[in-house]
Amino acid sequence: MSYMTDLKRAVGNGSAREGTARHWAMTKSSVALLILTPFFLFTFGPMLGQPHDAVMAYFARPFPAIISGLMIVVGFMHFKTGVQAVWEDYTHGTTREIGIVLTTCLSYGAAAVGLFALAKIAL
Repeated sequence: MSYMTDLKRAVGNGSAREGTARHWAMTKSSVALLILTPFFLFTFGPMLGQPHDAVMAYFARPFPAIISGLMIVVGFMHFKTGVQAVWEDYTHGTTREIGIVLTTCLSYGAAAVGLFALAKIAL
């Protein structure tokens, strides 16, 4: 029979001191995506089904290119932070570390590929 209280079991385990900062980062990126998504849909949507030359000319303009770039960056960083929270909550040990590293590499890689493709179109 253990005579340790809940407080005694918790002392020394402490927090990672990252919860509030990560929560605010997710909140800020959620609000940014809430604002960016309609702009992205109204700039990207009219180009669906258009000829290649029309799409290239459209995304060479600054406004659609900037909105698309912001959507790519904010979207993939939001994805990275959210999936990292899932890995931390539901896995342990080496699986957690490998999952976080792979997800982070996937997020940065996909954002880089998206921005590179956008730069090739816009320039």
